[in-house]
Amino acid sequence: MSAKINNFKIGLFAFFGVGLVVTGLLVFGVWSNLKKSSLFETYVTTDVSGLSAGSAVELRGVRVGKVTSIGFSWNEYQDASPGYVVVVFEMNDDVSILPRGKERNERLQKAIEHGLRACPKALGVTGACILSLEFLNPAENPPLKVPWTPQHTYIPSAPGLIGDLLVSMREVLHKLDGVDVVALDHLAEDDLKSVGRLLGRVERIDLEGLGTNANALLTELRGSNAKLQSFLDHTDDTIAKMKLEKLAHDADGLVGQLQDTVGSLQPGLAKTLDNASRTLREADDVLFELKQYPSGFILGKPPLPIKNVQPPAKQ
Repeated sequence: MSAKINNFKIGLFAFFGVGLVVTGLLVFGVWSNLKKSSLFETYVTTDVSGLSAGSAVELRGVRVGKVTSIGFSWNEYQDASPGYVVVVFEMNDDVSILPRGKERNERLQKAIEHGLRACPKALGVTGACILSLEFLNPAENPPLKVPWTPQHTYIPSAPGLIGDLLVSMREVLHKLDGVDVVALDHLAEDDLKSVGRLLGRVERIDLEGLGTNANALLTELRGSNAKLQSFLDHTDDTIAKMKLEKLAHDADGLVGQLQDTVGSLQPGLAKTLDNASRTLREADDVLFELKQYPSGFILGKPPLPIKNVQPPAKQ
């Protein structure tokens, strides 16, 4: 009896567990469908390995949507050329503060002009990939020109880091394919032979004898330098003495000329001083006479007396 009860409890527990899981899935699915979202699409020219439907769409590291489908342009748009990988993804409407409409589309176009791009981005070494919305240099990542009209809002793509590495590796390998390895091998062999010949010539040089000759030459140069310095010092002394003797001789001649000049000027100078003294004395006499007899000095003689002038009568 107890075994039947235990089996009943186990079955009831399993039933309730399955019911909770189904209910959770239904609630999660309904909740996801209730969230409003918008569809976008982009065209990728590189490999999208690891990207699949359901992969996350992130904006600056924050999940804002998911990839809904991946296909080829020739299937989505009949007879479309060139061929791209068409990635359709949805993004939650609450990412933008603006509601659906013309204003939000205009803001999205401005963001695209400023470099908004959809880039496939690998997650570590697991092989998984997400679609990352990033702002890049618009000049280095121009939008693709397509001949068809997109079914959803178009956001240009840009190569991801892995794509850039693959493209760079292909370019390097292509350049390496054009390298003439045989010519480089011959050139390296010629260089090695030239180096070997140069080393052989260096080994044949008598370095010890060359060092001895160099030391002797250096000693001779030092002796010549000492002699040259002594000669220059002696020459400097001689020139200094010659200049002093000439200067003294010129000074003596100048002093003699000054003495001759002073001697020739002395007689005339004494006569000039006597004349000047006599002139000063005469000038003193003239000034004295002018003070004592100004009218006589001016008229030359006393003035004539006035005639018929009588003194007035006394009252």
